[in-house]
Amino acid sequence: MSLEAKEPAVMNFARRDARDKLRGRTQYTIDHVRPGTLHAFLLRSEVASARIVRLDLSKARMMPGVRAIATAEDAPGLFGIGIADHPLFARDIIRYDGEAIAAVAAETLEQAKAAAAAIELELEPLPALLTMAEALADRAPLIHEDWKSYEILFEGATRGGNIAWEAKVVRGDTGAAFARPDVTIVDSCFTVGRQNHVPFEPRAVVATYEDGRFHILTSTQVPWTVRNVTARALGVPASQIRVTVPPVGGAFGLKFDCSLEPFAAILARKTGRPVGLVNSRREEMLTCLCRENAEIRIRSAVTSEGEIVGREATVLMDCGAYGGEQVFLTTMTAHTLGGNYKLGSVRLSSRAVYTNTAPNGAFRACNGVYNTFALERHTDEICEAIGMHPMEFRRRNVVGDGDLGSTGQVFQGDVLRPMLEKMEVLRGSCPTRRSPDDRRLYGRATTVGTWFIFVGPSAATVNLNADGSATLVTSGVEIGSGTMMQSLPQIVAAKLGIRPEEVIVKGADTDAAGFDLGVGGGRTTVSIGAAATMAAEEVRRKVLAAAGELLQTRPENLELANGRVEIRGVKGSGTSIARVAQHIQSTSGPVSGTGAFTNPGAEAMAGCALGHFIDAIDIPVFAVHECEVAVDGDTGHVEVVSYRVVQDVGRALNPRAIYGQIQGGVVQGMGYALHEEMSVGPEGRILQSGFETYRLPLALDVVPVEIELHEGAPSIGPLGTKGAGEVPILNVGATIACAVSRAIGKPVHELPLTPPRVLELIMNAPRHLDHAHISRTWAHNTIADSRN
Repeated sequence: MSLEAKEPAVMNFARRDARDKLRGRTQYTIDHVRPGTLHAFLLRSEVASARIVRLDLSKARMMPGVRAIATAEDAPGLFGIGIADHPLFARDIIRYDGEAIAAVAAETLEQAKAAAAAIELELEPLPALLTMAEALADRAPLIHEDWKSYEILFEGATRGGNIAWEAKVVRGDTGAAFARPDVTIVDSCFTVGRQNHVPFEPRAVVATYEDGRFHILTSTQVPWTVRNVTARALGVPASQIRVTVPPVGGAFGLKFDCSLEPFAAILARKTGRPVGLVNSRREEMLTCLCRENAEIRIRSAVTSEGEIVGREATVLMDCGAYGGEQVFLTTMTAHTLGGNYKLGSVRLSSRAVYTNTAPNGAFRACNGVYNTFALERHTDEICEAIGMHPMEFRRRNVVGDGDLGSTGQVFQGDVLRPMLEKMEVLRGSCPTRRSPDDRRLYGRATTVGTWFIFVGPSAATVNLNADGSATLVTSGVEIGSGTMMQSLPQIVAAKLGIRPEEVIVKGADTDAAGFDLGVGGGRTTVSIGAAATMAAEEVRRKVLAAAGELLQTRPENLELANGRVEIRGVKGSGTSIARVAQHIQSTSGPVSGTGAFTNPGAEAMAGCALGHFIDAIDIPVFAVHECEVAVDGDTGHVEVVSYRVVQDVGRALNPRAIYGQIQGGVVQGMGYALHEEMSVGPEGRILQSGFETYRLPLALDVVPVEIELHEGAPSIGPLGTKGAGEVPILNVGATIACAVSRAIGKPVHELPLTPPRVLELIMNAPRHLDHAHISRTWAHNTIADSRN
């Protein structure tokens, strides 16, 4: 019908922010530290576990340039996601190396540092539990002695002792499945280390306090989370806090939390001056909310025909000293370990474990990256045990239309099998060429992965301007992915019949835009896009109604295109959208529309999921990856020779933008698979403190990725879209690990595959990882059976 909007054409729409970013003109948060702004510095603990005996600020307060010092007395509240276990400052107890003890504001950063050094701190050492094995050991001391008193912010999980949170899935009778005489039981254990986000822009904030309200200008993915958490930490109503976000110089999940903002806000209130707080690279590395180290055990009961009749798994996730985002991320295990393959019965347990280390957090595809590594390596071990080709096993078992996920949700559409077929075609069109004198060990592997889009609530307003352009107002944040600069303008422009370049996207401002869950999890195009579609549709209806009056025809006879309103089929019969906008503005006021969206809620099987923030996934996203590696048998060095991706995108509005996300995600995943490792020293300090000691992929490590986009899978996203930024990293560790295992003929159970680790695998018998504590916790169906 004529009233329907024209869908946005598939186009390679260039990023409007690219030129200024390339030329260094873009103003990031740190560029807003203007003259007259006070500089803040945090006094951080240099021990992992201790009791604070004395904290004396008297000398520090007398230091030159000091304007304010804040401690736990200034922030009485506890905050968190599922449980309120996190104080802003260490109070009586220090729980990790790097924990904030005091914040100083001074005229210069050097003065603030000097004052922090003058603070007198007397500590009583306490035992430090630096590993999950130590934290779960019998008679281990409690990291949170008062854990029972913490406010529960989300009901349903089991918790206790040094286990901050447990999410469980129980569907069917796995005991009976493993007791069947016709099954082969395959049992695998895996371990992974931490990964640091290392965005170029560190976390930074500038805060002011005027007229009884805080204004927080910050580098974040989640302005509303910053607003609400800061309010809770300071003990003030959330309405007293305004958050705005300039362009963000990378995030990858690091800024999906509230970290520095409350410190700056407190100091701004105490001084009445703007206060800037910026992490140094060293502070970023030592306190980064890393992708967590984890240990995974998977057991499967499989028939000779390859049917998985039962699966059990335990995932231990190191959350560090506080529950934080790890409490939420325990949910992911149900959908990453339980989402690739059809399972007859399933029992999963995912536990966030307290340790005396820096807290961990969300990182692109969260725990899906290491769970996919564990699951796909376990799948290859199943194939070896039952004598079935890995590709044949995957074709038979990947989830399809009508199959159940681990929590009992019903998948729609047959997506993964056609994607596997596309990978075969892609592989055949790009054969690998090897040099005749190349004596390296070669291996190739194909893996599948299941992720999902975080939907959640979003709001949008579209204002039609008098010149025919439009302004999109949301709480969305441009974190470097380009979504706010590309897909959202495309969606609004298509509805209004204007060019994407004519859609102005306002920077996030919690005073101007409605609530939004935040940018991450591939949700921006889906959730904000859906809200923006509704808002633009309201504007469209108003424009057509007014144009019908001006042109003396029915609105359904009109169409919007190329900045004009035309009578359908009569070219040149209409007028400009700008003229219609001016007419409406002069007769009835400015033209605007609003929209809101949240997840409709996919159904899970009643009673099979406990402690989950998301029981079922609204928008599954699938990926098929393949790579070939060459392993130097003398050094253990792994080279990725070729890499291919078939990715489920729903509908590609801007293929070039998706290609960039996939290429970047694969390179970031290569770092996780081969190079990047954060290690905790014997005193509890993270040993990698900068780019000199943390090995990232270099230019010579990068391999061009061959890409095929798979369109048409079911999606509730606007125009059938799915988020494309999160999933590209999901399979990379799994694919490289499976390929290396085939190249060297040894099982791979650990990431990253650094040269020494690979050489050890080549030269020695497989090293059996010490997972005695996993086996012990495996036997406990409830935390009440373990330490309490």
